[in-house]
Amino acid sequence: MLLAQSLKPDVVLIDLGLRNKNGLRIVAALTGQLPQVKVVGMDLIPSQLDVVEFVQAGAAGFILKDATIDDVLATIRAVARGIRILPPLLAGSLFTHVVEHALRKGKGELPNAARMTKREREIIALIADGLSNKEIAGRLNIEIYTVKSHVHNILEKLALHSRLQISAYVHNQDPVTRT
Repeated sequence: MLLAQSLKPDVVLIDLGLRNKNGLRIVAALTGQLPQVKVVGMDLIPSQLDVVEFVQAGAAGFILKDATIDDVLATIRAVARGIRILPPLLAGSLFTHVVEHALRKGKGELPNAARMTKREREIIALIADGLSNKEIAGRLNIEIYTVKSHVHNILEKLALHSRLQISAYVHNQDPVTRT
């Protein structure tokens, strides 16, 4: 901490694999005492909870230890420019974590956590009505591949695994929150 105070770096790269969660305390201390410093965490295989904790502690970026040197440098440069960044693998995992957290908190929280496009909401309603992808494509005058893409995105956003779960999710919602 003293070294950071005297050097006044723009970005600090910290190994989050330190024992006893010292990395988390260091991130919180750095961002608390030196708010101009941007912190990039680095770990081999972090859990969703680890990533959430480090972002909450003030980390502006994250890089996996097996990343290429080009990816490490690109991440550090992006964070230095003020961009918050997560590797795609972690971003998808973190998004799923956010949705699962919202689902545990209650149905009313989900629309704020997982924003659906108008088209996705239309497709969700048609799935709940029992229509197949082909029938949905015909009704909405779009390609079947487009429907499949929307269904995939809906499943990701809601952290579900099947069309049946989408239908069950819709039928368990309050009428007010269905749209």
